[in-house]
Amino acid sequence: MFTFETKVRVRYAETDQMGYVYYGNYATYYEIGRVEMMRSLGTSYKALETGGVMLPVLEMQTRFIKPARYDEELVIRVHLREMPTVKIAFDYELFNEAGELINTGNTTLAFIDMKRNKPCRAPADFTERLQPYFG
Repeated sequence: MFTFETKVRVRYAETDQMGYVYYGNYATYYEIGRVEMMRSLGTSYKALETGGVMLPVLEMQTRFIKPARYDEELVIRVHLREMPTVKIAFDYELFNEAGELINTGNTTLAFIDMKRNKPCRAPADFTERLQPYFG
């Protein structure tokens, strides 16, 4: 298993009238977590796309436990529990400044060959970087 953490501060524009993060913004927090996780492994969405592979989201689930509030710094913890194949599944945990678990979720994305518009295996260089965590 590979685990990665990053932080994000809740901006005013992400909150509703009550000062809570609007529920639709959690998808953005998940994206921040997985993009930074991939960057920590030496790759990026841009590099994948330049190599002819895109990663659309197939499925997303989320569970709201406590609200995130304006100006809080959130910790986004991302877990890869299985080695990617044609799909890659991310699990997320979000924590507030007090260290309380406030949200959990998961997304499943597919590796798509951009020329053929068909599913393909995860690029070898990406899976090689993950191999030490799943050996």
